[in-house]
Amino acid sequence: MSETTVRRRFQTSSVTIVISITLVLVMLGLLSVLLLKAKTVSDYFKESIAITVFLDENAKDADVIALQKSIDAEPWRRNTVYISKDEAAKNLKTELGEDFVQTLGFNPLQPSIEISLRAEYANNDSIRWIEQDLRDDARIKDVVYQKDMIGALNENLTTVSLVILVFSGALLFIAVALIFNTIRLAIYSQRFLIRTMDLVGATKSFIRRPFVWKGIRNGLIGAVLAIVITTGIILAIDNSFRELKLIQVADVQTLAVLCALQIILGILITWFSTSLAVRRFLRQSTDALYAN
Repeated sequence: MSETTVRRRFQTSSVTIVISITLVLVMLGLLSVLLLKAKTVSDYFKESIAITVFLDENAKDADVIALQKSIDAEPWRRNTVYISKDEAAKNLKTELGEDFVQTLGFNPLQPSIEISLRAEYANNDSIRWIEQDLRDDARIKDVVYQKDMIGALNENLTTVSLVILVFSGALLFIAVALIFNTIRLAIYSQRFLIRTMDLVGATKSFIRRPFVWKGIRNGLIGAVLAIVITTGIILAIDNSFRELKLIQVADVQTLAVLCALQIILGILITWFSTSLAVRRFLRQSTDALYAN
């Protein structure tokens, strides 16, 4: 095999290593964002849960305003929206696609106040006593919310967090194994050069050094590419789901941690894999080198 062919294969392997590291770090980066922003995402879904308070259809505006103000003063309240009878009828007409008020001859709907809760109160235990507190108010005729959905949401969010954590660990392990094999194959074509340097008296650290620096360089390139791709994906998600608040001025620290994590992992994975692969060939006998 000519020197040109060996060099070409080694360069091709380097490109393969960079691509592999980039893809792995992008996946780990996105999973890290989910873990770092798990509370924000969890709060977003919890605060989308609404409690609907139905009022007497003849309730006076002054009473409604007073009730809404009293609810707004509660620590568990995040937001309240008053929906009058006419607004409720208009919304239902839009959903049904027909004018049911004209058909019935009257508007059977009641005015209501939709309450969204703070995330820390969006659980069945807290909502249970909030519901009781609301029902004790004589101005309120009924309180409606989706009990089953709240319980399922809290359970699913916990399960998803655990799954993401386990998946991240498994992905990291698989990534290291795959990248190690790719690097080992890249160094395989240099195994006789490594043995020759060993035979002429070069120290093991001297032999490993150029391969390790090459691996670290590949890791850095892969990390930089991963940071660019990951940031692009996060910006796209943030543009589509602004309520998640993935990008904020106050959240620059989270993004900095993510970038640093990707650079550190890129360097550590390639350094460890390259060192291990070179050490493996240094320890092999000459017969074993030819057997490979």
